[in-house]
Amino acid sequence: MSRMHGGFPGLLKHWRGLRRLSQLGLATEAGISARHLCFLETGRSAPSREMVVLLARVLGLPLAEQNALLVAAGFAPLYAARDLGAPELAPARQALDIMLAHQEPYPALVLDESWGVRLRNTAAARLFGALRPLYDMPQELAVNALHSLCHPGGMRRFMIGGEDFIASFLQMLQREANQGLNAAAAKLRADLLAYPGIPELIGAEDAAAEAGAGPMAVLRLKVGVNEIAFFVTLTQFAMPRDVTLQQVKIEFFFPADDATTQWAQRLAADPQRSVFD
Repeated sequence: MSRMHGGFPGLLKHWRGLRRLSQLGLATEAGISARHLCFLETGRSAPSREMVVLLARVLGLPLAEQNALLVAAGFAPLYAARDLGAPELAPARQALDIMLAHQEPYPALVLDESWGVRLRNTAAARLFGALRPLYDMPQELAVNALHSLCHPGGMRRFMIGGEDFIASFLQMLQREANQGLNAAAAKLRADLLAYPGIPELIGAEDAAAEAGAGPMAVLRLKVGVNEIAFFVTLTQFAMPRDVTLQQVKIEFFFPADDATTQWAQRLAADPQRSVFD
């Protein structure tokens, strides 16, 4: 990214523009002179490490982008990007396991920055594991929650309606891309919009709201003889100091009607029962 935008000066200017701040506005919030900021953006002055960290935090950059700004200025990254299995993240991994277990008998997924599925609870493994062999899509895409949702050979084959549900995620990705909150968001959204029928869904969420739809977009699936419906919530770690933890999302599926509640409870009570029965 630093090469794309011209090193530290260009990258700083890029983020300031993305945050819609003037030089005076950013300088005021950072407590420095507009002249000094101008010199930093033109390369006439080199920033100290403390100055880079200050500007990154005032700009509200994600930890990965704070690291990128530091590297562009010639400094070592401040935040580690550990694997979820790293010993240092053991308490966080335990918290994830607890959340997944407590969500039973309803599905829950742990997702990375690119919406790849990293962990799942038993309910999610049973439901999505049963559907996946019926998908007509590349395996490497099937392990991504949003590719599975949007690919014509994926979950769309089982969805009842759902245009506003898919549109909600597309809007979310667009916001993440526009605000620079997720480096992978823009590419992922572009990939999803390449699927047949997906571009036409832009605005479906707003149309559903105008038509008096319910308070939340709902995922409705036809699974064998069952019609099940879920709404979802997304949870993230507060105050993370690790790039991976900041990027993790926990997606919880909650029943949107009594029939889905009963279906999930029957399934949990009988480990041998098929999701299609």
